[in-house]
Amino acid sequence: MQAQVGVAKVGKYATPESGDSLEMIERPAGGLSFVLVDGQSSGKAAKAVANVVARKAIGLLAEGVRDGAAARAASDYLHTYRSGKVSATLNILSIDLHSHTLVITRNNPAPVLLLEAGQARLLCEPSEAVGTRRDIRPQIIEVPLTVGLVAVVYTDGLVHAGSRTGRQADWLAELRGLNDSGCFDPQHWADHFLDAALKLDDGRPTDDVSVVVAMITPHIGDEARRLSLSVPL
Repeated sequence: MQAQVGVAKVGKYATPESGDSLEMIERPAGGLSFVLVDGQSSGKAAKAVANVVARKAIGLLAEGVRDGAAARAASDYLHTYRSGKVSATLNILSIDLHSHTLVITRNNPAPVLLLEAGQARLLCEPSEAVGTRRDIRPQIIEVPLTVGLVAVVYTDGLVHAGSRTGRQADWLAELRGLNDSGCFDPQHWADHFLDAALKLDDGRPTDDVSVVVAMITPHIGDEARRLSLSVPL
C-alpha cells in the first residue's frame, strides 16, 4: 500500500489573505499528520488565529502527543490566548503507521467524507469548534488502513458554496461519482471538489475553501517519498 494526499485551497473572493491554514508533520512513531484550521471570520485576523491553533497542534503531534489530546490542548490554548472570544475549526487527519489506521479528529461542524470498502458516508456527528471554552473534546474515528480507503476533510467554505446563488451540491454524491470514475488521484479529487464549489459561487467564493484528500492505493514503483507543491505568487 501507499498513501497519497492531494490539497486544494482558495481564499474568499476579494480578500487578500486566506483564514485557512494547513500544516503537515511526520509522526514520531511513523506516518503523517495534516492539521487543517479555519480561523473565525476571514482575512489577516482569521489567519493569525488559524496559525496559532495549527502551530500548537503540530508542535504537540511532533512530540508524540495523541491526536485527541493535541486537539484539546490547542483548543484550551486558543481559549486562554484570546479569552474565549475567538473560535476556530480544527481537523487533524493522520496516517498512523504505529496503529496502522487512518485517524480523523474533528472539531468542526462541517462533516468529513469517508470512502471505505467502496461505501461512501458522512462523518457528521455534532462537533464543536475550538477556543470558546475549556475542555472542548473532538470527534475521533479510526479506520484500518486498506487499499481504497479515502477521507475528504474540508473547511466550511465548501459547505457554504452556493449560498449566495441559491445553489448547493451533494458532496456525498460527488464522492461516489469520483469513486465510480476509476481515476484514483487525490489531487484530481481535491481539484474536483474545489472546482465544483467555485462553480456554485460563479467563481467568487463567499468564504475560504480548503480541501484535503487522503487516499490509500496499491504500492507502485520504488520506495522514494515524493511531495509536490503549487502555489501562486
